[in-house]
Amino acid sequence: MIRTLYRNGQGELLQDVLPDQFDTILRDNTGILWVDFEGEPPDRCEPILRGTFGFHPLAVDDALQESHVPKLDDWGQYLYLVLHAVIFDSQNGEHLDTLELDVFLGGNYMVTHHDQPIAALQRTWAACQRDARHWTRGVDHLLYLVSDELANSYMDAFNAMDVAIDQIEDELFDHPGPSVLERLFTIKRALLTLRRVLAPQREVLNKLARDEYAVIDRRDQIFFRDVYDHMVRLYDINESMRDLVGGALDTYLSVVNNRLNDVMKTLTVITTLFMPISFVAGFFGMNFFQPSVPLDVWTSLPIFLLTLAVCLLIPVGMSLWMRRRRWM
Repeated sequence: MIRTLYRNGQGELLQDVLPDQFDTILRDNTGILWVDFEGEPPDRCEPILRGTFGFHPLAVDDALQESHVPKLDDWGQYLYLVLHAVIFDSQNGEHLDTLELDVFLGGNYMVTHHDQPIAALQRTWAACQRDARHWTRGVDHLLYLVSDELANSYMDAFNAMDVAIDQIEDELFDHPGPSVLERLFTIKRALLTLRRVLAPQREVLNKLARDEYAVIDRRDQIFFRDVYDHMVRLYDINESMRDLVGGALDTYLSVVNNRLNDVMKTLTVITTLFMPISFVAGFFGMNFFQPSVPLDVWTSLPIFLLTLAVCLLIPVGMSLWMRRRRWM
């Protein structure tokens, strides 16, 4: 899908401008053009990007054929940026997806390319349709709006992760099973992925806020500095949540070990209590002992009751002795 927004010099906002009109619009420096390619095949995008806009083949190849971490390339008359959006699905296993957004920013145009729908970009698109004031600050302000919405999407992902970690911490003490451990490792992998994306994207915003580019108005750099501050805070949040996950893993191991120790303690107590009985039964069951009285005396009811009482009193005595030694 190719969609366009064009604000001409008279302040009129036009939608769905045909690609045949791009040449005329680009020569008119009084207007601003935003072209968005969503899920378009490369063979349809490449003629427009290379022929109409005149982007370098390497930049076009980066946008259409390759996946990159966030970066910024200065081609003089335009900038090529790679930004990333994130989607955290807390309903289906805490899965994190990163969506690449390629941006070409010129003096009076912005071209965005992405393979999948990006909610942050759609919100910016809708805001630019509703409010014409977004266009008055220039095309670089549109880039600021997009980057700011992307930063907000990161915060939404972190909020969902925080809720998921709280739920896992509640389950650690009640039901510490393999499913809880699997969820912890899933969130840990998601945080590692976010770290690999946040660090370079933070540097991209830092360059936009501090370096000089032909298509970035110095008066608008303060807006990119604000987004940069958000990215720094997001990176710190990511590190803090990694510590939380690490602490939750340690807690899980401690709970499992404590439960295992309780089980081993119980089994050890049972074995210890019945060990004297086993010894007595084994020792007197040997053939070295021969009764000096008729055998029916040894199998009488009093002897049976006496033997039963001894077998019961020995574990009780052992238990009281171990409690006195504070072994139980």
